[in-house]
Amino acid sequence: MRFAIVLAPEAVEDLRKLKAALRSSVRAALETHLRHEPTKTSRSRIKRLRGVSRPQYRLRVDEVRVFYDVSGSSVEVLAIVPKPEAESWLAQFGNLE
Repeated sequence: MRFAIVLAPEAVEDLRKLKAALRSSVRAALETHLRHEPTKTSRSRIKRLRGVSRPQYRLRVDEVRVFYDVSGSSVEVLAIVPKPEAESWLAQFGNLE
């Protein structure tokens, strides 16, 4: 099944702030990992988040974390955050269960 990838306005802004090489890595990872199996967790790449209802998942791309939700046949990318800021972003924007 092919999923539609939708970037929230905040995620678009986050993507713009990245350096070109990292931006292209993130785009490639979104296409590779989220287009067909966004809920397939792995030890290193995709993680289902616990303790928060939103975002549901985190994708690791180098030193960047992509937070996203899956609903129906679409993947909504909520934020693209550098690793050092990921914990504070979750604390601020994550919806606790």
